[in-house]
Amino acid sequence: MQAVTTIGLDIAKSGFQVHGIDAEGKVLIRRQLKRRHVLAFFQKLPPCLVGIEACATSHHWSRQLNALGHTVRLMPPAYVKPSSSGRRTMPLTPRLSVRRSPGPTCGLSRPRRPSSAKSASCAEAGQSEV
Repeated sequence: MQAVTTIGLDIAKSGFQVHGIDAEGKVLIRRQLKRRHVLAFFQKLPPCLVGIEACATSHHWSRQLNALGHTVRLMPPAYVKPSSSGRRTMPLTPRLSVRRSPGPTCGLSRPRRPSSAKSASCAEAGQSEV
């Protein structure tokens, strides 16, 4: 069996789309997961590259997946959204994440740490961190 090298993960409220490919680009995984099953699914996989569209919860999931040994790349929505418009093509989003995540010039962002997010929100509100 070939090993999954890259996974595109589309984060939603309760159902997540997963699209995994091998080094040759052959699709090995294409499925939907419930939120409660995501970590168990990734624990069973060997460490690989995971592409996620950057949003509010993507930082949380990137920290969780990094703790499991995976490499996570967050991509701006502009790189994922143009090809997926409307409900009809929703499964396209994780496929686009997979195709665009290996590129070095993708405008990737690093996941935030919980402490830096707290400091930034306090600074915006004009409060001191306690």
